[in-house]
Amino acid sequence: MNESLITRKSRLRQEALARRRTLGDPRAAGEALARHVLGEITLPPGVAIGAYWPIGEEIDIRPLIRALLDAGHPLYLPETPRRGHPLIFRRFTHEADLRPGRFGTFHPEGEPGTPEIYFVPLLAFDHWGRRLGYGAGYYDLTLARTPRALRIGCAFSAQEVVEVPAGPHDLPLDAVATEAGIRMFLPERQECAYSFSAMWSGARAARR
Repeated sequence: MNESLITRKSRLRQEALARRRTLGDPRAAGEALARHVLGEITLPPGVAIGAYWPIGEEIDIRPLIRALLDAGHPLYLPETPRRGHPLIFRRFTHEADLRPGRFGTFHPEGEPGTPEIYFVPLLAFDHWGRRLGYGAGYYDLTLARTPRALRIGCAFSAQEVVEVPAGPHDLPLDAVATEAGIRMFLPERQECAYSFSAMWSGARAARR
């Protein structure tokens, strides 16, 4: 008998959490991730960005957050509500204070907004852009409400697995940014407001 989707995801989460603890310095990896994003992706000027404040052993995207703010992008971080509700993305600035939220998260108290490009956390990803999250469904619920937004996962490159179990409500990523570079997933979503291949220098180089 095949294992249920819930059981397969739960086992992979445990494995992914254990593996991530062995992957080295999140800060150094995050600085490398930021260099790849800033050096290889041409973000539209002034586009609203959704990010997150890293917790635990997550790759540290704070260098990327600071650089995006310095570049003038409106930047939003999520407040985690009760289960069953989408994330509330609140405006974040260099001067903003963060307050603790659910599940060890941190969020600002700025005005809510709707990002056009999301940088999202994950436990594992695969070759098809399928993402394994923490299991509460917050990002799938949030991203389903903004189908035109671009979805970029943030992870250590070693968080890639052969296959992420996925159901009909699990939404794929458009790309993943890691300390080793940028990964783009095909085919591009037609409903997305931005073409990642047009923004990413790696896609342009591949066409030459």
